Amino acid sequence: MNLDNLFNAAQEAFLFYKNISGREKSDFLTNLAEILEANRSEIVSLAVVESNLPDERINGELGRTVGQIRLFANLVKEGSWVEATVDPAMPDRTPLPRADIRRMLTPLGPVVVFGASNFPLAFSTAGGDTVSALAAGCPVIYKAHPAHPETSKKVADCIHQAISKSNLPQALFTHVEGGIAEGQALVKHPLAKAVAFTGSHTGGKALFDLANQREEPIPVFAEMGSVNPIFCFPQKLKNENDSLAKAFVGSLTLGVGQFCTNPGLIFVPKDQAAAFEKAIAEEMNDIASAPMLHPGIAEAYYNSLQFLQSREELRWVKVADAQHLINGSTALAEIKASDWLKDSVFQQEVFGAFAMMVVYESEAELQEIAKYLHGQLTITVWAESEELKNQLFLINLLEEKCGRLLFKGVPTGVEVGHAMQHGGPYPSTTDARSTSVGAYAIKRFARPIAFQDMPQELLPEALKDGNPLGIWRMVDGEYEK
Repeated sequence: MNLDNLFNAAQEAFLFYKNISGREKSDFLTNLAEILEANRSEIVSLAVVESNLPDERINGELGRTVGQIRLFANLVKEGSWVEATVDPAMPDRTPLPRADIRRMLTPLGPVVVFGASNFPLAFSTAGGDTVSALAAGCPVIYKAHPAHPETSKKVADCIHQAISKSNLPQALFTHVEGGIAEGQALVKHPLAKAVAFTGSHTGGKALFDLANQREEPIPVFAEMGSVNPIFCFPQKLKNENDSLAKAFVGSLTLGVGQFCTNPGLIFVPKDQAAAFEKAIAEEMNDIASAPMLHPGIAEAYYNSLQFLQSREELRWVKVADAQHLINGSTALAEIKASDWLKDSVFQQEVFGAFAMMVVYESEAELQEIAKYLHGQLTITVWAESEELKNQLFLINLLEEKCGRLLFKGVPTGVEVGHAMQHGGPYPSTTDARSTSVGAYAIKRFARPIAFQDMPQELLPEALKDGNPLGIWRMVDGEYEK
């Protein structure tokens, strides 16, 4: 693999692709969505075999993948995402005249995208990172995940079909295989302008550090895991003990616990702990173990549980059955909040269907927990309305610790839309200002640029007088179309 040739071709494709219209980018993405749908049967069959995930899950994931492609197709076709801003010249302003200044977002350049193990479609080859980068105007060098190579190759072929149908440069997308060394080389290449990653904290942090050691540091948008805690209040649990236990276990065990939003940590008041624990254990007993994504993930899951079993602070309510190593079995441990607060190891993600129930004794202790909590993708609060009335301080603490704060339901089920925020404070991600799901994901791969006194004929269409694209713009401090 000659990286110089690969990146030079991507850079050449970038200089062409960045300047095509939003409508042309939209047509390309629409073509991709249609080609993926046309190849649904083969893609699903490959992904089911390689991931151990059921047909229904993979079909749903392909639907999600196509849905987010169409979301970005509509976004770039409409065009307002570039944040066009115009401050017209004021030559007669005193004491000093004002120059004509016009600002917008422009794409970064070639982006390195790493595929995820737990989503062979939605967070992989044509997943959210790839598509948001392409929508922004950036070529993608995609590092395939070794857990589902044939699925990745097939989807890559679909992308190249869409590129050909749209008369775009083939180097707009490049599919690369390999291990850690190959991934590191991609990040280190001087023509790489950004990195997107979904996976473990170890992997994401290593890429982040590598990118910041370059002569020209580049942004790394790494989603690195989360335990997605749920904060339970007494009256809510008293009123809905069994239904909340059922919802919790259903969310925890979704996908054999291999979602980045599975709730692996739940804080429960002392007076309700016994009843809630009993209900959770009963629900867990009805959940059959199922194959995990691959043996390596299953082995890591049971190794993590074995380590935790050596800690005296934990009381095990349900111990996982590791008889069939590929299968993920549910596990539940309980700990006092006073002990949980003493060691951050109890906040580390265990990737699988394991939950830690933390029993707290007072609202003051709950506030200490919120202060001590690491950054999360999501935090959920289960409380009755009257219980929330005097909890503004706690809510403010929780806002600082997550990217999405829920007051109903469970954190699994991430909506792909305009308002979704899927990203949070470190260590859940490397950049809390960004999202990897939803329309705003496109802005990870663009930077602002301002043009001062540029002649009209040279300005991008988004900034020209008369607003030829008909997009929403801020002109002299006011939004208009």
